[in-house]
Amino acid sequence: MSAAELTPPEAALWADRAGLPLPADRPAAVAATANHIHAVVAVLRELDFGDTPPAAAYRAGEEMHDAAV
Repeated sequence: MSAAELTPPEAALWADRAGLPLPADRPAAVAATANHIHAVVAVLRELDFGDTPPAAAYRAGEEMHDAAV
């Protein structure tokens, strides 16, 4: 899928290729949902996490509770 928005006919085509044929009233909703997900992921990709360690490095209960600002 390119950066352009997914159209309802394209959504129907891709669903059919995946073996999930859509009823005639569903492609528009599927395309809208896919476009929304794409927009959210695009925003997340722009975030700079810098030196943030991966989630596997977090240990619940071991964090320091410090109210200092």
